[in-house]
Amino acid sequence: QVQLVESGGGLVQAGGSLRLSCAASGRSFRTYAMGWFRQAPGQETEFVASINWSGGSTGYSDSVKGRFTISRDNDKNTLHLQMNSLKPDDTAVYYCAAANRGWVTTTRSPYNYWGQGTQVTVSS
Repeated sequence: QVQLVESGGGLVQAGGSLRLSCAASGRSFRTYAMGWFRQAPGQETEFVASINWSGGSTGYSDSVKGRFTISRDNDKNTLHLQMNSLKPDDTAVYYCAAANRGWVTTTRSPYNYWGQGTQVTVSS
């Protein structure tokens, strides 16, 4: 079992930066692939970024590649998403998720555990 709690969301102007964090409970954190997803109002949940168990491999959606960076600290059971050059289209609720597999995972269905989400709003 893994419990996930996101933090770091907020309101920022276009071009600004935010850093999201996800605190995980459970001793198995370092064995899970982790991911960030987002859901804008009226839209489906969208993959943002994923990282493998060790942090040595990552994957990004085309919409955030080059602007967002996913990272993890297995000693602190923490996942991060550094978001730079934010755009109004990045406005959404952001969720962290854990998949019971070690490799980068870009689809939603393998993720077994989800946080409650944190709101990110980018003003123009």
